[in-house]
Formats: sequence, structure tokens, C-alpha cells
Amino acid sequence: MREADARNALLIRAFETAPATPHWDEEDREWASRSAAQIEGEKASAEAFVARRAGLAAQRLSSRVPAVAHTLSAVDWRPWAGWLVVAAAFLAGLLLDAVSAEQRINILAPPLLAILLWNAVVYVLLILRPLIFRKRPLRPMQGLVARLIHGVPKSLLKPDASTPLAVFVRQWLPASAGLSNTRMMAVLHYAAAAFAVGAMAGLYTRGLAFEYLAGWESTFLSVDTVSRLLQAVLGPASFLTGIALPDAARLAAIRLPEGSGENAAGWIHLYAVTVLLAVVVPRILLGIFAALRARRLAANLPLPLTDGYFQNLRRRHSGSAAQVQVIPYSYQPTPGSAAGIRRLMQQIYGAETMVAVAPTLALGGEDHLGAVLAGRGPLTATIALFSLAATPEVENHAAFVAALDAALPSEAVVVALVDESAFLRRFGADTKRLAERRAIWRRILASRIDIEPVFAALEEEDLGEAHRKLREVVDEISSRIVQNARFRAGAKASA
Repeated sequence: MREADARNALLIRAFETAPATPHWDEEDREWASRSAAQIEGEKASAEAFVARRAGLAAQRLSSRVPAVAHTLSAVDWRPWAGWLVVAAAFLAGLLLDAVSAEQRINILAPPLLAILLWNAVVYVLLILRPLIFRKRPLRPMQGLVARLIHGVPKSLLKPDASTPLAVFVRQWLPASAGLSNTRMMAVLHYAAAAFAVGAMAGLYTRGLAFEYLAGWESTFLSVDTVSRLLQAVLGPASFLTGIALPDAARLAAIRLPEGSGENAAGWIHLYAVTVLLAVVVPRILLGIFAALRARRLAANLPLPLTDGYFQNLRRRHSGSAAQVQVIPYSYQPTPGSAAGIRRLMQQIYGAETMVAVAPTLALGGEDHLGAVLAGRGPLTATIALFSLAATPEVENHAAFVAALDAALPSEAVVVALVDESAFLRRFGADTKRLAERRAIWRRILASRIDIEPVFAALEEEDLGEAHRKLREVVDEISSRIVQNARFRAGAKASA
């Protein structure tokens, strides 16, 4: 998906998954889906449909809310900011005053030596980067980049900000991290080359007005050692320029403080060519490579369309509805709880979602799961429904969830949902007791399976917090399923 399309998709996702917003309602959603389907056609791919729909929706939303257009512009890459960094690097190199007050250049520690050494370290790190950061890839300083390069308002970067625009920014920054990394890498390569060019230009400029003398001094190095060192460092530049390196007698003559040195023009030329070969050319080539890679990423930015929101859009485009199976365990949901879970599922998967509540499974009934699941077609999600008022047990409740997960295909979404309605009727809004009981349920379920339960008072009208948490869990499970499928496919291909 193109960068702009992915950005629009995450923007609209943030607005359409918010509990409520006065700027975008169900009528707007239907209009966006209908218009995108008319433009793209029924046979269009899901990605093309999502991209077109997001573009149309973002355009309408921007016309209503000026902050939307401003935020979209703020998170967009600003090429001029990168070139400003390059210009600043050139100016810093130009103003670098690395020559001593005596106007002497030590050929063993010339003004450009630090540039050579620093870039040598960078090249080593670039080579070792895949090994060092294999498990923990480099991440950009997202907040700093967002503020300086993108100009994102600081209020949208606060972790506790819950507006749709703040949610969009928090989702977009990591989603575009790879692209931002690559662009910043290109800028840094160009800036390193510009700094080296500026340093050489400054040295030559000052050499027009002043005469610099070159010599060397060392506590430990002999004339022969210095000769071999200079040959290793400046040999290629000497070969290209035809400027001969000094023999032992000449080196002895310019040794300080006994000698008076010699005109530094030839040494400046040699080091300038060395910097050109070792810094400027490689950095420009690396910058071009990073820029080309950034262009490819911008044209095809990876945006997994695997969470509940995007799956719902894909089903709408194909004309199918989500199928959700709810299996209560040792708990008979009230009509209010059953209605609440239907509302939750429809908020996650769309108004057309088909929610089937199975008969309650008694304690120990996990052995009969086959009969409950028999005859069911492909399910979008399967919900293990519990009551917080019950005391969870490893051999029953946790075993049931583990058995349910094992009985379903590896690509199935399994969620543990704990209804708090009966518990709240019995104990009221006792936050301490509620937190303790939630902690017990988390610990018991985690003893048999890696699953995060979602807690919700299903009989209440306001299910906003439960909707948010359930969406996070469903999205995380969906992403994990896709990653596992890719891993298995890669392992199969390598075998």
C-alpha cells in the first residue's frame, strides 16, 4: 500500500474505532464504503478497496475538521528538512577550525583524521548491524523525529491522549518506523558527506590566505613506522594524484621540533583525496541506496490488514458477514449479557456480524467440545465466556480455554471474555475487590495458556472501555496469527 494510502487508512481507522465522534457517524461510513466500491468495482482487491475508501473518507473528514488536514500534513515527510540538515552539516564542516594556532599540520593527526576515524567506525557498525540488532531492530527516535522533521504537535504525542488524532499519530509512527529510519539514514549519509566536503573546503579556503607547514612528532613511532603508516593510509591518494610520499630522509627532516616542517599543500591534497575516497563517495552511494529503498517503501508500505477493523472492511467489500461463536462455561448469561456481547462483537466486526451463543458448557465439559464445534463453518472468532462471580480453577476454566484453543485451527481467534455483571450486582463498585478478582482470573488462565482475558460488565449500556480492550486483544491475536503463518511458510520453504 502506498504511504499516503496507509496513512489515510490508519487515520480513518482511528476515527471509526473511537467510542464516539461528532465528526464521523455510521452514515459517513456507509457512504465511504459505497463510494469506494462504485469506483473500484466488485472485483477490486481488498487493499485497493481499503485504500480508496480511506482516501475518500480522509478528504471528507479534512473538509470538516481542519485539525485533520493539519495532522496529515504534519506527519508527512518534509524533504526540505532533510536538506536543511545536510546544509547545516556542510556549514559546520566549513567553520571547523582544526589547524593549530602556529599554522602547523601534524601529518599523523591532520585536521581530517577525526572524520576518517569516525566514518570508519560507522562502516563497521553498518556491517555489524544485522548481527547486533537481529532481535531488537533499530528504532528511530520517534518523538524527536515527529517533532523536528514532521512537526507533529506535542499534544498529540502524549501517551495518555485519547483523541482519534492522537491515536492515529501513535499508530502511524511505529507503522512508518521502517520508512522513517531509511529516510533518516539517507539524510545522515548525505550530511556526513557534506560535513567532510565542508571541512575540506574550509581547509583549502584558509590555505589561500595563510601558509601552513606540515610536520610530525611522536613519542613512540620511529621514522620507518611512520613511513609504513603513511603508505597504508595515503598510498591510494598518492597513486591517484602522483604526489609522492616522503622517503626516510625527508620524514626525518620534517620531524618536529627539530625540523621546521615543509609546505603543507601536498599533504592537504593527499588527505583531501583520501577523505573523498573513504568518506564522500561511499557516503553519497550509501545515501542514494537508502533513498532508493525509501522510495520503494513509500510505494509499498507494509500495513497488515489483519485486525478486526480491516477484516470487517474486507468482508463488507466481499458481501460476507463475520461469524462469532460464544461458548459460556459454567455460566448462564442473562438476556442482558447476551445482548451486550452481541453489541460488542458488532462493534468489532460490523453490524452484519452473526453471533451464535452455544448452550452453557458445564464444569469438565471441555471433553465434549467436539460436539459443540461440530458442523460450524469458518469462524471469525470464538469467545470463551465466563462469569467473574465464579472462582476460577486451573483444572476447569483454564483447561477449557486451552482445550478450545487446541481444538480450533491455528488461524482461529480465541478470546476469553469475563462478564462482571453478576459480580457487580453482588458486591457493588468495590474497586479493590474487583481488581483482586481480575488478578486471580489472569493468573489462573495464564497457568495453562498465553491469553489475556477481557473483562466487561455486559449488562451495562456503556461498553466503551470493554470495546477498546477487546479490539486491542483481537488485533494482537490476529497479528500474531499472521506472523506465525509467515514463520511456518518460511520454515517450510527453507526445508
